[in-house]
Amino acid sequence: MASIGRRVVGGRAIERGAIGRRGVLAAAAGVLAAVSAAPARAVGPAEAGGAKRPRAAGEAAFRGMWVASVQNVDWPSQSGLSAREQRAELLALLDAAVARRLNAVILQVRPTADAMWPSAREPWSQWLTGEQGVDPGWDPLGTAVAEAHARGLELHAWFNPYRVANHTDRSLLVPEHPARRNRGWTVPYGGKLYYNPGLPEVRRFVQDAMLDAVARYPLDGVHWDDYFYPYPVEGRDFDDDAAYEQYGRAFATRADWRRHNTDTLVREMSERLRALRPATRFGISPFAVWRNSDRDPLGSPTQAGVATYDDLYADTRKWVREGWIDYIVPQAYWQLGHPAADYAAIVPWWARTVAGTRVQLYVGEALYRCDAESSTAAWRDPRELSRHLRFAAGYPEVRGHAYFSAKQVVADPNGAMARVVADHYPTAVAVPPR
Repeated sequence: MASIGRRVVGGRAIERGAIGRRGVLAAAAGVLAAVSAAPARAVGPAEAGGAKRPRAAGEAAFRGMWVASVQNVDWPSQSGLSAREQRAELLALLDAAVARRLNAVILQVRPTADAMWPSAREPWSQWLTGEQGVDPGWDPLGTAVAEAHARGLELHAWFNPYRVANHTDRSLLVPEHPARRNRGWTVPYGGKLYYNPGLPEVRRFVQDAMLDAVARYPLDGVHWDDYFYPYPVEGRDFDDDAAYEQYGRAFATRADWRRHNTDTLVREMSERLRALRPATRFGISPFAVWRNSDRDPLGSPTQAGVATYDDLYADTRKWVREGWIDYIVPQAYWQLGHPAADYAAIVPWWARTVAGTRVQLYVGEALYRCDAESSTAAWRDPRELSRHLRFAAGYPEVRGHAYFSAKQVVADPNGAMARVVADHYPTAVAVPPR
């Protein structure tokens, strides 16, 4: 998913030239005032992108915003802020969601095998205080849930199951970290440290760590991103030989065994979540290409360089068809007309995939790419995302959209978010009863 001139954060390629973290929240008041005053505007047929069976895009129930905490991408704006400053920034982001007429916030609370709540199993996140394991002096997740609900927002807790650290040096982890106490659980790969998905005890542990938050708070959703087995790094092998020797010999190929491991994680988490807190939904936001159709006739008419089935060992289509998840948010981070992965090819494929299931389809939108300085003409045009929503409105299976990420929702560098709000969100809307 990464390409030259971008860095990858949480599986999403962040273009150079994106607005800096500092100063975003300080500028929020003026931006939000402008959003509230923005007039609604109809989108003409020429902008509809060829959608069929049109309906109003604003009818879609889910209007979400991702808030990334890893590397202080969105929140906190930097490590080491006081509890008062951290809380103020978080509340400003919730207020931004309300001002943009969104109704859901997806907050990253377990970015690197750590916690944004007083976890019984993992240390406090370094992205709060700058030092792993240090109590920040407040409960970010508990506060986020309460304050989101007070504003009429859903709060979905975003967990990364297997990433342990953005380095490979275990000595940098706090002594009590499970990855230090269980050295055989981890695999260094591509300059990062991961838990090994092939170990049953690891799968059980990461579920326990996430369910600790579910047991404590009335979360509206448990949300995973696109990291299962890590994105492939050229010339590097993910060293799970010992686990494969012990657990994988009954499978035809190592790839089949790896997919089984990921399937097992998803299925078991689904079962445990429904038993513990049935009202909490389970959603996953994968890289949007399951398989290319030239490799599998069931795949999408794309030519993407990565496919979740083959490269991340994540059979995302199966999870939908089996009903293990409640919603899916494919990261459709390409423009209309992209030569290899056209938005207009991705969305219909996912609509067909969820058709006849109870799984809700929301489309992940690349707000971070909307920039007047983008090298791609489509992303310089503030109408691009509005066209996305108009196109997706032609597919009744699409029940909403989510925007990556929060700092762009606030700052809106080229006006794309304001255009979406004016064109498609003329009024606030609550998520309807399920």
